[in-house]
Amino acid sequence: MEYQFYTADVFTQKTFGGNPLAVFPQAQGLSTWKMQKIAGEINYSETVFVFPPETVGGTRRLRIFTPNSELPFAGHPTVGTAYVLAYIGEIVLDQSETTIIFEEGVGPVPVKILSESGKPTYTELTAAQLPEFGSTVPDMEDLAEMLSLKPEDFLTGDYAPQAVSCGLPFLFIPLKSQEALAQATLKRDRWESILANDWASCVYLFTFETSSQSGFLRSQSAAVRSRMFAPSLGIEEDPATGSAAAALGGYFGIRDQRNGLLQWQIEQGIEMGRPSSLIVKTFKKEGLIQKICVGGSSVMVIQAVMEIPDQHHC
Repeated sequence: MEYQFYTADVFTQKTFGGNPLAVFPQAQGLSTWKMQKIAGEINYSETVFVFPPETVGGTRRLRIFTPNSELPFAGHPTVGTAYVLAYIGEIVLDQSETTIIFEEGVGPVPVKILSESGKPTYTELTAAQLPEFGSTVPDMEDLAEMLSLKPEDFLTGDYAPQAVSCGLPFLFIPLKSQEALAQATLKRDRWESILANDWASCVYLFTFETSSQSGFLRSQSAAVRSRMFAPSLGIEEDPATGSAAAALGGYFGIRDQRNGLLQWQIEQGIEMGRPSSLIVKTFKKEGLIQKICVGGSSVMVIQAVMEIPDQHHC
């Protein structure tokens, strides 16, 4: 049976940048086993299968797969799928701003779509879950060995490593320099013994040194440069990670004493040759995080058809 699918590069304004995503807009009839096999065949960090909504307020139901597992939530598939569905006319854009609801494993995820002349220009999700914070992290020497770095490469104090989740847990490890970020290499055997079985097994490195500026959280929009490794999901390195960006908004949000809108730009994927740009917005009131949003641009790349055998054993 033939299934049409599309690919887009997400969190970029240029083809061959950002994080590639495959979207099957009409996935009815596909079993979980087949969806997992398709995701492995395409071998992007995530592939999305779109179904009719199951709730009155839902726009579509999404199932998101990495090459070897299904995820309850992921950022670049959420904003990228909104872009693809709007681009191909599955979502009508009759105003400059349209809000839809995706049903995902974490619950309903609102997505804002900005458009011009009926075509999407920017998509932004609101995290379905407020940040949850881990209480323990591995020893600094172990983390340094796992990343092929030295303990003195890490920031400490207020910006020590911490695990945070807005639906998918990440261990955030702040580094002092762009040089250390570029030099980091994940040792798979050490990761398996140190982190593989932890609550947050995905590793997110970042530095306040970026290609465009050196910023810090006291500025209105402090630029961050990052890398993300997730062997447990079948992702050796990810060029743009929206779910991690949402959790990073929680990491920053509890460290920033201001209220109101806090906003940061994240650069990711530069070391992979796929530069990405993500915008993170954290909304605080009376010292508490009320909402976290992640957004960016996308570009359409491929329209294609996949022939999927009816039998279970392909």
